[in-house]
Amino acid sequence: MRPSRVLPIVAIGLIMAVRPAVARQHEHPAGQDVLGTVSFPTSCATDVQKPFERAVAMLHSFWFEQAEAAFAEVATRDPGCAMAYWGMAMTFWGNPMTRAAPASARAEAALERVAKARELARGVTERERAWIEAAAALYEGPEDHMARMRLHEAAMRRVMESHPDDVEAAIFYGRAVIANAPPTDLSFARQLHAAEVMEPLFAKQADHPGLAHYIIHAFDAPPIAEEGLAAARRYASIAPAAPHALHMPSHIFTRLGYWTESIETNARSAQAEPNPDAAVHPMDYMVYAYLQLGRDREAGDVVARARQNPDRYYGGLLGYNFAAMRARYALERNRWAEAAALPVPGEAFPYVTAISRFARALGSARSGSADAARSEVEALATLRDALRQQRDEYWATVVDAQRLAVAAWVARAEGDDAGALRLAREAADLEETVEKHPVTPGPLLPARELEADLLLELGRPAEALESYAKTLEREPGRARALFGAARAAELAGDTQQARRRYDELLTLMAGADPDRPEPRAAREFLGRR
Repeated sequence: MRPSRVLPIVAIGLIMAVRPAVARQHEHPAGQDVLGTVSFPTSCATDVQKPFERAVAMLHSFWFEQAEAAFAEVATRDPGCAMAYWGMAMTFWGNPMTRAAPASARAEAALERVAKARELARGVTERERAWIEAAAALYEGPEDHMARMRLHEAAMRRVMESHPDDVEAAIFYGRAVIANAPPTDLSFARQLHAAEVMEPLFAKQADHPGLAHYIIHAFDAPPIAEEGLAAARRYASIAPAAPHALHMPSHIFTRLGYWTESIETNARSAQAEPNPDAAVHPMDYMVYAYLQLGRDREAGDVVARARQNPDRYYGGLLGYNFAAMRARYALERNRWAEAAALPVPGEAFPYVTAISRFARALGSARSGSADAARSEVEALATLRDALRQQRDEYWATVVDAQRLAVAAWVARAEGDDAGALRLAREAADLEETVEKHPVTPGPLLPARELEADLLLELGRPAEALESYAKTLEREPGRARALFGAARAAELAGDTQQARRRYDELLTLMAGADPDRPEPRAAREFLGRR
């Protein structure tokens, strides 16, 4: 059941006025240059209308370089097409869901396109001028990029309300609402508001790439993920030519613990990506899913593929995924010494560096190197402070939760069990005040799961079972948490729950590598061969 929707529904007239579109339920043949169906009338020349709409379809699937080139081709064919320059300006912003400002060179290039669009807009419609000003809001005005995002959202709302028959206006408005949703609002009010605007449109335009894409983002949270499943199952067949469209369903699959489906769609995405380095995002999701199934060798193969290129190449969000998949590969398998030896990326954003520092700290603390772990905890505090100075409260919160979680294990290594439990609970409580970032399939190891590990080690299995259960509510199908819950129930004397959890684990890991210890322990408890 959805949480209560507290924002008013807008654009009822728009929803009622949308022209019915034939729902195309067939699967598009793999490899065809299919991007979905977009209708976006403009005052540009008739012969560039379809190419323009194709470029918009690319933009909806975050295929930014190809979209920019497609809009530029439209401008070449029709030099008076103001909206072609609007499109180029929009591509330079990049992925709005990351909440990151574009690099200064890209922002300057976008402003040049906005200026050209304004120059050409003197002879176009009021509606198109409004679209151009909405794009301008992303790059002009306040220094704070989130403030500009809010101005863009307000501008798109005005376009939508002034032109209730403009379906694209509603879609770009919904996209901005989701991108601007604060990660601390666990009622998901804004995401649900955007879904109310877009879901009726998707029912009528089942081949629209943006609707499928943004509805997935709207429901990218465990309590509501089930409602994004229909869009997730549709999106890859709507736009199979776009690598990001092939990846996006895994956001919902991950939230529901559908690991095989996540692997399949991310493998297609990584294979379709023309830039093999850009494939590290779906590859990180693949590694996460393989590890939950106990298919460690296949996870290792993906990590090895990413290592074929120099570490320094991966900057920004790609740097996150590259560092994360390597850390996951050690941590999910409890290879503490391997985690302690992970390299620290040079010249990376603080939240990227924190991945390796967290893994090294936890690995050191749990393999008997308390001094090394303490040094990494201090480094995490420095990274948190740097993020606060940058006014990046989201990543500062995430990194501080990582710091507290590993500080708990340092305290345990030093014999301060009471302090360890206090820090572990503080870490878990803090981590659960925010939702995950779209860049990641989930925390490296959830702080609540680490709290449960600590409770189990301290001989408090009943309490550990509660913490493992809480982890599984937020992260369904996590193998470590499921095995921990089974083991905790066994030690607590709850035989019925232990049997149920071990059964779930054997189902989850039916195809696990032979040397994975969890299925063997489950079979021993259940008396199976």
